[in-house]
Amino acid sequence: MTDGEQQEALVKRAEDEREDIFRRYELGLDPSNVVDSWENPTFEIYHRTDKYGFMHDSRLPTTRDAQEVHRTKIELERDKKWMKMLNQWPPPQDKLHKRVYKGIPDRVRMVAWNKLLNVQHSIDSNAGVYPRMLQLARKYSTETRQIDADVNRQFRDNLAFRERYSVKQCSLFNVLNAYSIYNSELGYCQGMACVAGVLLLYLNEEEAFWALNSLITDQKYGMHGLFIEGFPKLTRFIDHHDRIMSKIMRKLHKHFTKHNVDALLYAIKWFFVVFVERVPFSLSLRVWDIFMLDGDRVILSMAITILYLHKDELLRLKDMDAIIEYLQVKLHKNFGYSDDDAIQALERVMKKLKDLKLDVPPPAKSNEFPTRKLGVFVEADMEKKIGRRRNDYTDAEKQVITDVISRQEQNAIEVQSTVSYETSECATGTSVASHGSSETMSLEDNNIHLRTANMLQNTPQREMLLGT
Repeated sequence: MTDGEQQEALVKRAEDEREDIFRRYELGLDPSNVVDSWENPTFEIYHRTDKYGFMHDSRLPTTRDAQEVHRTKIELERDKKWMKMLNQWPPPQDKLHKRVYKGIPDRVRMVAWNKLLNVQHSIDSNAGVYPRMLQLARKYSTETRQIDADVNRQFRDNLAFRERYSVKQCSLFNVLNAYSIYNSELGYCQGMACVAGVLLLYLNEEEAFWALNSLITDQKYGMHGLFIEGFPKLTRFIDHHDRIMSKIMRKLHKHFTKHNVDALLYAIKWFFVVFVERVPFSLSLRVWDIFMLDGDRVILSMAITILYLHKDELLRLKDMDAIIEYLQVKLHKNFGYSDDDAIQALERVMKKLKDLKLDVPPPAKSNEFPTRKLGVFVEADMEKKIGRRRNDYTDAEKQVITDVISRQEQNAIEVQSTVSYETSECATGTSVASHGSSETMSLEDNNIHLRTANMLQNTPQREMLLGT
């Protein structure tokens, strides 16, 4: 067989595989769609299911406590206020700000997110685009296999996504495949599945597609730079996160440096998916609400808020594994503060960072935004068509590794500053105090930092960091 014939055979095999995957999602829950037993997790009806559809390992309570009754009463009153405001859109900015920070009631979140992301305008301005992108994806997408694998790993403990080929799984599959064609420069990155999955909990399929596009391409949110090869926005945000810590959380910054805790290890999912599966889901939704209102500066402020609220416990932990487990696992199970208290702390941190001119990172470079015209079909090269994986790093990926090493070397050098977060009590609203002299720290072994960077570039290890 000649090289040309071999390539044709490989392309045909990839096309057949893609068509088979699409056919399965098209069948959905049809009994003829055979599903392996391992693809559906076990389900026990006595598990407690919260109002977002997530299941927990506890039994259903027999009665509602007084606090829950009170919360329900308050939310019903707020529902009425929000419905009135949504019918008079857009409201005064100060009124909208106040109500979003108090929390969008879950029953009106669908309408509110549509308004905040201007989804209906996108649909009206792009009639027929989404179904056309989906048709093209079925013929040409090179991301289908990876998307299929990620769809069945997304929100496995949520009733809407739990069953293989459920309506929401099919919608997630369609949205991600269609978007891989619509934004051909970006294609697909694993963090996008979680973002689209959250949107689909409140929006229908086409609404979620255009909402995802707003979050990725609108400069207010700019998630394109998080997901594009080389992750330039992730690098820029982590650099600024380290800059904030070195100036106003010096003690914790030293502690992390001493124990080789690179921000990349704990902040990647904070930044990629706006804290989903790293804090309780109800709190992450509150952060999403504010993110949609105020943009990506919210992410940096929330990261600092989390570290501030838990700094005492973090300082007691004496090794990297314990610190990472606390930030990645324990806070998701028990954040230790109510959602209202956490958001109030976030507001104070945002104000303090703004006062210190640290709330906004350095400007984005052009590589953080799409350079190709969106919605124009670009045929993939032969390597992508046949699904061949690269064995080496691209220049952009090599730069990520270099940046991690450079950042960790810089972090190990004591940063001179006259502001101390530990004494300023930023999140409690009291005055700022000056900080005394510093101790000089030695440089850490670069091998640790190189491994950190490699984890981001290596697919299985990146999955571990992202929690997919």
